[in-house]
Amino acid sequence: MNKLLNTLLAVAVACVTATAFAQAPAPAKGQPQPAAQDAAPKGGATSIEAKVAMCMGCHNIPGYQASFPEVYKVPMIAGQNAKYIASALTAYKNGDRKHPTMRGIAASLSEQDINDVSAYYAALAPAGAAALAEQPRQPDAQVSALLQKAACASCHGANFSKPVDPSYPKIAGQHSDYLYVALKSYKTDGATVGRSNGVMGAITKQFSNAELKALSKYVGSLDGEVKTVPQNRFH
Repeated sequence: MNKLLNTLLAVAVACVTATAFAQAPAPAKGQPQPAAQDAAPKGGATSIEAKVAMCMGCHNIPGYQASFPEVYKVPMIAGQNAKYIASALTAYKNGDRKHPTMRGIAASLSEQDINDVSAYYAALAPAGAAALAEQPRQPDAQVSALLQKAACASCHGANFSKPVDPSYPKIAGQHSDYLYVALKSYKTDGATVGRSNGVMGAITKQFSNAELKALSKYVGSLDGEVKTVPQNRFH
């Protein structure tokens, strides 16, 4: 029943956001389009606006909260690596990541759709942001020991915003409650909750939930490149 309700919610969000697009006024003559839309691929008969409609109802609303498997703010994905977004959507689609709403949305997307949506959000980061420091603010001794044990920087970069591979996420500045839920999900691979990832599973299972929360709080407190960018059609 919960799975059905979450899927129906995803469809409802899609309908509402699609209606918002249909009702949005056309930009004034000569008015420039948002940079992300310029950079987004031309998706053929289906526009990029239609492809991201289901995403915008959550990921373009600052502070928007999800309720499965617990209450937390949905992740900021504007400015995230396109390859990582594509990897995450594919994992939801094939069931490696368990989340009824995201599974329903990802299952409706073709491989080209996934690539287009990923490129759109990667390009959506605000222009003119200050460059991040190469080294982040130093944590306290406890968190420092946890970071060394987990070897987070070896994949996510020294400042946690320069992953060694674009299929890994930028995590600095991400919502700490989302990071905590995500880390816990790697410790679980159940029928309806969890994420199947051998590397992250092995890492997270070394830590208590309290330790994962401490890591999440620190990483989330750092300056980062991922943002939530409200769209003017929702204003």
